[in-house]
Amino acid sequence: MSVSNSGGVTNVSVLPVYGVDPDRTQTTDLLTVIRRRIEGRYPVDPFGSDPQLQDLIAPFVTATVHVQVDHPERLPDDGPAVLVSNRGLGFVEPAALAVALRQEAGRRLRVIGAPDVPILGDLMRKLGAVMSYQNDLAALLRAEHVAAIPLGPTWLRTGAGTPPIQLLVAALGYPVIPVAVRPGGPLGLPLRPWRIAVGEPLAVKAKRGSGDPLAAAELAEAARDNVQRLIDQL
Repeated sequence: MSVSNSGGVTNVSVLPVYGVDPDRTQTTDLLTVIRRRIEGRYPVDPFGSDPQLQDLIAPFVTATVHVQVDHPERLPDDGPAVLVSNRGLGFVEPAALAVALRQEAGRRLRVIGAPDVPILGDLMRKLGAVMSYQNDLAALLRAEHVAAIPLGPTWLRTGAGTPPIQLLVAALGYPVIPVAVRPGGPLGLPLRPWRIAVGEPLAVKAKRGSGDPLAAAELAEAARDNVQRLIDQL
């Protein structure tokens, strides 16, 4: 693994996976997890993601966060992609989106935006989150993961929010899919399933690795407009 000057991971090294697919979800149980921990046979990638731990707690998360997905066929079954979505002030929207991708495509979601603080940041990275570094997003996409870029938070989730243009530079040349997430009840209470609307992939003119800031700005505007349109339709 190599680390950039900004603190982001620039390359994802080939590491042992011990039969655990880092992208596709699997079923596991507590005894298996404990045994593999004792034997030291469990994968952790350069970002700190622990897929076996994610599979262990997934049933508890899906039992708590119920989702209803509009146009699930637009979620990618394989290959790299970026999901751009709205969010409120917390972490529930990314969690609901992760449940949707697991439920509909059987894949793990790598959420961009893990806090760079002890304990909480480490826990979020174990659950698949990644810090907001352009190089980290580029590395995830090269490794053919699905990454989620939440837009800027909006009060009471009434708008799409501000897109992080500096991150979208790394998304150029990859499928970028707008997604709208609506809470299951007031203040995000689980009174009914969270509603998730998946839009059509956006047209991205620039090639991968072009680093074109103008193309990234155009992509950011298109992403925000399309997420807002989906929010208005929910």
